[in-house]
Order: sequence, then structure tokens, then C-alpha cells
Amino acid sequence: MYMRKIILGLTMLTLAASAQAQVALDSVGRDAGYVQTILGRSQKIVDGLQLQGDDAKANVLNIIANRYFLLSDIQGKYEDEVKRVKADPALKERQQVLLADLANGMNASLYVHHFELTAALANYLTDRQVEAVKDGLTYGVVPKTYQAYLEMIPSLKSNEKLQILNWLKEAREFAVDAGDSKSKHGWFNKYKGRINNWLSKRGYDISQERKAWGERIAAQKKSK
Repeated sequence: MYMRKIILGLTMLTLAASAQAQVALDSVGRDAGYVQTILGRSQKIVDGLQLQGDDAKANVLNIIANRYFLLSDIQGKYEDEVKRVKADPALKERQQVLLADLANGMNASLYVHHFELTAALANYLTDRQVEAVKDGLTYGVVPKTYQAYLEMIPSLKSNEKLQILNWLKEAREFAVDAGDSKSKHGWFNKYKGRINNWLSKRGYDISQERKAWGERIAAQKKSK
């Protein structure tokens, strides 16, 4: 009898924990069409993870969608404040200072929430799958760009390859928080400039490497 009570208690605790683990979609008060667009975008990322179990799929889907909603809210609030400051003649003399403060405030909000995504996904995904989600949120720029560097400069040393990959991943951490595609690509472009400058200092002629790469691609196409 005592053992049955223990088993029953453990079962109830497990069910309670399972119920608490359900991730709610932050869709209240949002335009229905916008919500469906975000869910569709998020679903494509989830589909690529090949997850087992409907609960895991649903929770990861909502985590990703909620991330889109959060970034949109932060960006939207910032843009509304920028419009207000620019439209108020009384603030003209202090406009640049106020706009800088707003930008700093937005960046502070993004930083506060930055680590939430990885922490939430880690409840359901492996490290590699978390990486895949981040790539999905940033258009797969990291693997595409890394592969491009490998093909453009075949003579890269192993430590140089690692540094390039690490910088691209660092750029992705910023890009994950960016509210639009232009801003996301802007972070990668900034880091690609850093990578190119670093490679140039190490003796690589980036222009020549790019030209030779283009010639190799053209030759391959011609040979098919």
C-alpha cells in the first residue's frame, strides 16, 4: 500500500512537471496573419531538426516563434520612440543624444534576453541542434560563408579555419538578436571585413584568391 502511494505520488509529480514544461505561444493580442507567418517560418526550422515526439516539436516551435515575437516587440518599441523624438520640435536640440540613448536602451534589452534562447532550447535539443536553430534564424550564413572561405582559399591552415569559424559564430550571436534581415547581414558583413583584414595581414591576397576561385568555378561549369 505504501509503495503504491509512492508510485502514485511520483506519477503525479511527473505529470505536473510535464504540464509545467509546456511552452505557451505568446500570440495574445497579435495579428492572426502575422502569427501564422511567424509559425510557418519557425516550422521550417523545426522540420530541419528531425525531432522525435510531438511535445518536443511543439515546444521548440513555440520557443522559436516567441523569439521572433520578442525581437519584433523590442524593435517596434524602439522605432516608435525614434519616430516620437524626431517628430517633436522641442527635442530637436537634444535629438542626437536622445536617439543614441534609445539605441543603447534597445541594445540593453536585447542583451538581457540574449541567453534565454539557448537556455530554453537546451531543454529539448542537443548542442548541434541549437546551432542549427541559430543558423535557421540567420539564413544559414555561418555554414555557407565558412564553406565559401574554404573553397576560396584552399591553403588555409587548420588554426586559420578555426578562427574564421569562431568569428562567424560570434557574428551569429549578434545577428540572432537583430530584428530584420538587413541588420542580420550587417553583422556578418562586419565580421567578414574583420576576417579579410586578418587574412591579409597573414599574407593572403584576398582579391587574387577570390579571382582564382571564380576561375575554378567557371572551369568546373565548363567541364560539365
